Amino acid sequence: MSQQLNPATMSGLEILQAMAEGVFPHPSICDTMPMQCVDVSEGQVHFSVQADDRHLNPMGGVHGGFAATVLDSVTGCATHTTLVAGESYGTVDLNVKMVRPIPKNTVLQAKGRVLNVSKTVIISEGDIRDENGKLYAHCTATCVITRQTK
Repeated sequence: MSQQLNPATMSGLEILQAMAEGVFPHPSICDTMPMQCVDVSEGQVHFSVQADDRHLNPMGGVHGGFAATVLDSVTGCATHTTLVAGESYGTVDLNVKMVRPIPKNTVLQAKGRVLNVSKTVIISEGDIRDENGKLYAHCTATCVITRQTK
């Protein structure tokens, strides 16, 4: 791997762009929760997602954890795009509001946006919508930043 493609020396935005372009492999969570990065820019991400038979609750509907995991992913990735090389983050609060049941076998769009960046905390929001813009779930997230110490 060349120096410019070393994740240890790349910003969060560069890492996510490399994943979106297929230069780096996608995280394994994308195998469990079908998510594909459609677009990434500083402070924003857009994923295409689809729940299937692996994501059903005992009543046969899509488990709420599917939406929560997707929303944690898009808000976390939006946060990641604002970090410099060597910085990391962790979600400390995720507040999810389910608006309507997530449909099975339907492609939905999940977007995450950074709302505020401070020295130690990043606040973001995310939503899951269908192709017509109908809202299925919304969240706010708080992530703590771990900065490199010198």
